[in-house]
Amino acid sequence: MDWLMGKSKAKPNGKKPAGEEKKMYLEPEHTKSRITDFEFKELVVLPREIDLNEWLASNTTTFFHHINLQYSTISEFCTGETCQTMAVCNTQYYWYDERGKKVKCTAPQYVDFVMSSVQKLVTDEDVFPTKYGREFPSSFEALVKKICRHLFHVLGHIYWAHFKETLALELHGHLNTLYAHFILFTREFSLLDPKETAVMDDLTEVLCSSPGGGGSGDGASGGASGAQNHVKER
Repeated sequence: MDWLMGKSKAKPNGKKPAGEEKKMYLEPEHTKSRITDFEFKELVVLPREIDLNEWLASNTTTFFHHINLQYSTISEFCTGETCQTMAVCNTQYYWYDERGKKVKCTAPQYVDFVMSSVQKLVTDEDVFPTKYGREFPSSFEALVKKICRHLFHVLGHIYWAHFKETLALELHGHLNTLYAHFILFTREFSLLDPKETAVMDDLTEVLCSSPGGGGSGDGASGGASGAQNHVKER
């Protein structure tokens, strides 16, 4: 639980990988790919008979396992040489240890910090109780928000740095479905700050808008520009 004292921090990333101007994951032929057409907006709503913390715990644990699995499919391509920083678009993320010290790490190291920390938490009975009668800690919702923020960084990095490999493995439909479900869930319970997710607003606009919305192309383009400008100004 020491990691809770730490945090990750976003700063403009000076390096612009080749292809930033044209994001493969935004091409219509790729964004249309899903493994299901289910309406996730209905799926994420809290069931009437379920306790809120139980619902948050169950879904957070599931997202952790799915995002960890999704990353594992491209982990061999995410190395200290190919991904020297944890970058998403023009944003670079830093990991802070339990003492508040900034840790200089590569993307695979950052992801390892995230996954090992979350694994420790979701298997801790004092934090994610599974036995009848055990109560959730008072800080549980804040903890879930921290977990979701870090998991979002991992999803963003997969899209930004490893979508080509994901496409080659024909797993982009799984990735799109996972991203849409995750974002809609965090929106439903206000688990992510819009400023945090702005870096991927263009993709969110395309994947999370209603199927019959239409006109998402232009909106996505504008969202990308706005998100990048916002991050740079910060």
